[in-house]
Amino acid sequence: MKQSLFFSLLLFFACGEPSTPPTKKQIDYQGHRGARGLYPENSINGLVKALDFPIQTLELDVVVSQDSQLILSHEPWFSHVICQHSDGRAITEAEAETLKIIDFDYKDIKAFDCGSRGNPRFPEQKKYNSYKPSFMDAISNVELHCRKIKRTPPRYNVELKSQPEWYGVFTPVPKKFVELALQEISLLEIENQITIQSFDPVILNEIHRQAPNISTSFLVENIEGLEANLQKLTFTPTIYSPYFRLLNVGAVNEIHKKGMKVIPWTINDPVFMKKLVEIGVDGIITDYPNLID
Repeated sequence: MKQSLFFSLLLFFACGEPSTPPTKKQIDYQGHRGARGLYPENSINGLVKALDFPIQTLELDVVVSQDSQLILSHEPWFSHVICQHSDGRAITEAEAETLKIIDFDYKDIKAFDCGSRGNPRFPEQKKYNSYKPSFMDAISNVELHCRKIKRTPPRYNVELKSQPEWYGVFTPVPKKFVELALQEISLLEIENQITIQSFDPVILNEIHRQAPNISTSFLVENIEGLEANLQKLTFTPTIYSPYFRLLNVGAVNEIHKKGMKVIPWTINDPVFMKKLVEIGVDGIITDYPNLID
């Protein structure tokens, strides 16, 4: 059986009745890494361009620089897939993890180009020189753009890239990482627009300890199940955010019963988007905001 067909059957024939699907206006459509299918990921231009589409939330990733600034990047190093040195040499796979963002100040990070090569997974992505911006610069630019076009500012779904083997090597320890993130969020005065997400329960527990009123989202890609995953947390997060193929009607209903919203990642097929909305998810994270119906 083809995977897409299997998934369609899973959604429609899983046990349980769908909870009342949210209306179209209530669905939280999120631009993944800005608009990764169309523009370089986690770039200022990509974040701004995502707002040309029916996006309510900008999803992005952050790590930390040597001068303690949050930097938009999916990896805490310069990826050999999309990045190159300032002189145009492609970063090799062998050297990528030696180029740790935590070892560079922001001014030096801006010398690397992570847009001109494009991304082989996203052939429609525009290619142009693009650096990894600071969180402060990225959000300030988005907010300014919204004021200029008289658009309501979006929410921001910010992933703190963290896992235990990275502590003190590629990223700060969780307590420090969270302190830095909350400090910049406060300086930008966007506390009411923020959700902090992570695959790392230690980060989420630390967020809840330091700022219990901040919205949180638990990213999940394992098959351990809802109960086992929630036992890793000291609180119930605002959002449960699994890989979309882990969801069915019964799972969505169980998550809702525990008082959490369900926002799966990452859906790039409009047919699947529609099916997920039909089974009651609260949001959709996509690389292609232009595909939102």
